[in-house]
Amino acid sequence: MNVAKTLNIGDTIGIIAPSGPLKEGSVEQIKKGIEEYGYRVKIGKSCYLQYKEYLAGDDKTRADDIEKMFKDNEVDAIMCLRGGYGASRLLDNIDYRAIFENPKIFIGFSDITALHIVFNQICNLSTYHGIMASTVDKWDSFTYTSLMDSLNFTNELFVKNPIKEKMYSIYPGTAEGVLVGGNLSLIVSTLGTNYEINTKNKILFIEETGEDIYKLDRMLTHLYHADKLKHCRGIIYGDFNDCKGSNEDEIIELLKETSERVKKPSLYNLQSGHCIPMVTLPLGAYCQMDTNDQIIKFIR
Repeated sequence: MNVAKTLNIGDTIGIIAPSGPLKEGSVEQIKKGIEEYGYRVKIGKSCYLQYKEYLAGDDKTRADDIEKMFKDNEVDAIMCLRGGYGASRLLDNIDYRAIFENPKIFIGFSDITALHIVFNQICNLSTYHGIMASTVDKWDSFTYTSLMDSLNFTNELFVKNPIKEKMYSIYPGTAEGVLVGGNLSLIVSTLGTNYEINTKNKILFIEETGEDIYKLDRMLTHLYHADKLKHCRGIIYGDFNDCKGSNEDEIIELLKETSERVKKPSLYNLQSGHCIPMVTLPLGAYCQMDTNDQIIKFIR
């Protein structure tokens, strides 16, 4: 798996909008906020656009922005503006060779899961399930430190929650393999397509937001019937923010039932997903997990 060079103060971050348009604030405020961390910032055309009310520009413009940022020798890392919807519309329009030949740090989550999957599987590029540019005014010390630790580790990285957030073992055991995954809805949307997620011998990470518990059940059942849970080696459940019609105990029971069904070592409540503070995860990196001691470790 290709790993891009580390990110240092003074490097240039390119901002793109592969999914939805900016809803709050301004691109100029976001640019200034990131510059205050010590980086140069280059803004993609898509960040200023809106198309069909729910897309940041038409598909060609958004796909072109991705390719241009990867090809731009001045850009050291690429961060997505926000999620929403639209990244999956681009999968037939991207020049994957351009990305393979120009490996760079690529950061985002939620709808960006569609791009993580194809960049991992088609471009052999390790990417980062991490914070979006539009939330720069909400980044706290833990969140920013987690991002930098994930981007810059060379030998090993122990991933830990914020102090007051515990991880829980919901099926015992140890497992290791390359980490894949992201947002549950987006993972499920790849099934039956040319871009279907490959979980064989992998550690599967799953997070979700704003879904009713019966929808969570339906999507997890879909993954089960598609053998994606059967083929993985272990499961890490991230944040399930604002999932409706349920309390945390009901969500835990559903996730526990899912893991028991396939007898896979599983951890719950890693604070990665639609939450602040947020843990950044290196997708495509080799992961070791131990549910007995709630350990998640990455090695290179």
